[in-house]
Amino acid sequence: MSAVAARLSIMMFLEFFIWGAWQVTAAKYLGLIGFTGDDIGWTYAVGPIAGMISPFFVGVVADRFMATEKVLGLLHLLGGVLMYLATRLMTGDSPSPFAINLMIFIYALTYFPTIALANSLAMHTMTDASKEFPRVRVFGTIGWIVAGITLAATGWGNTVGMFHLAAATAVLMGLYSFTLPHVPPPAKGQEVSIREILGLDALVLLRNRSFLVFLVSSFLICIPLAFYYQLAERTVTQAGIANPPFKMTFGQMSEIFFMLVMPWFFARLGVKWMLLAGMAAWVLRYTLFAIGAPEGIAWMIYLGVLLHGVCYDFFFVTGQIYTDMAAPAKIRAQAQGLLVLFTLGLGMCIGAIVAGRIERYYTPPQVQAMKEEAQATAARVEALEAAKLTGEAESTSSAELDAARAKLNEQTVAYLKLLDWRKIWGIPAVLAAVIMVIFALTFRDNGQRGAAASDGSG
Repeated sequence: MSAVAARLSIMMFLEFFIWGAWQVTAAKYLGLIGFTGDDIGWTYAVGPIAGMISPFFVGVVADRFMATEKVLGLLHLLGGVLMYLATRLMTGDSPSPFAINLMIFIYALTYFPTIALANSLAMHTMTDASKEFPRVRVFGTIGWIVAGITLAATGWGNTVGMFHLAAATAVLMGLYSFTLPHVPPPAKGQEVSIREILGLDALVLLRNRSFLVFLVSSFLICIPLAFYYQLAERTVTQAGIANPPFKMTFGQMSEIFFMLVMPWFFARLGVKWMLLAGMAAWVLRYTLFAIGAPEGIAWMIYLGVLLHGVCYDFFFVTGQIYTDMAAPAKIRAQAQGLLVLFTLGLGMCIGAIVAGRIERYYTPPQVQAMKEEAQATAARVEALEAAKLTGEAESTSSAELDAARAKLNEQTVAYLKLLDWRKIWGIPAVLAAVIMVIFALTFRDNGQRGAAASDGSG
């Protein structure tokens, strides 16, 4: 690996470490400070909303007025401050879900543009991005995995510590960004085209029935997909499985494996069957959770997590490849943006809100009192952690901290077990199955590059 590739790999590692430090485990802690299912739904919805807005910033400002590495650095520094301010709201006397979610939304507006900026910076410095970029991008997945391992090792998966970790890493990433290779504004001096930024030219692809079926199916399947990111870690927790933040990283480990073997499968299955395999994996995953979660059947839950590689690579990556094949060269970037808008934007946003409402509906009233008891224990854990970090802890405080963490875990498992997990997971399983059947019956792949814009019949 060259020196530049090593620097870019560190960039990707930090970029996704920040996200992985809180995305998977946030719901469990937020539930302890008074968040309802609806509140948590909005916590996970603001990210997709920010993701839909960020192309405006990248297209209008970042591409025209400042070097990429400087924008990247400034956004992460600002993001670190905003995330810290969010932790202050979380640890106040009466945490307000609305105020916290608003701060997380403002933070997300600084974070989500950095994903595209990091990708752009990396590709700009590469000779052959098609070969070099995957080797660098995999360090992003590794960063996500290491974040989960860090939470498990420190015990921060149940406390505000996860957000402190994200804030500190964001500041580190911000400072590191200024040392990255210089990338001048790629569109400096060019006219700003709102049509191009909105990706309106890519709408011509909707004339093709198969691409339209693919896009609508991708949008719909992302609604049940949101349940996984929002509820899976708590499903693992209530099953009594040790170190849930670490066990959730098994999904990213499988993602790396299936990314490596994906070319072999793609050559033999083709677009349609790859997409169907990804959808079928989601149906199977949610069915395993619906059956395994209420009974605490560990192997079913583990398998559901491990299926993440098939779910993500076979559907999302194949979808990106299909979009690239279907779109003419001049609108491929806009076509990819259209796909992201409908899936990780609209689909995930609606899915997060739906998942939150279903969680609230199937949460019994007695859970609230149990949450309040766990919240008191969580406050005790955070006080002991703060004393340990500042050197104020007594010699016996390590044992006391371990005991408090164990009590918090027991209380969390106890109230999470009361949720009706069979129905919570059964609903997205049925939704995914219906979408899969409709897609199988209506999608046709003609396999011709750039054909979607020219063939109106599908």
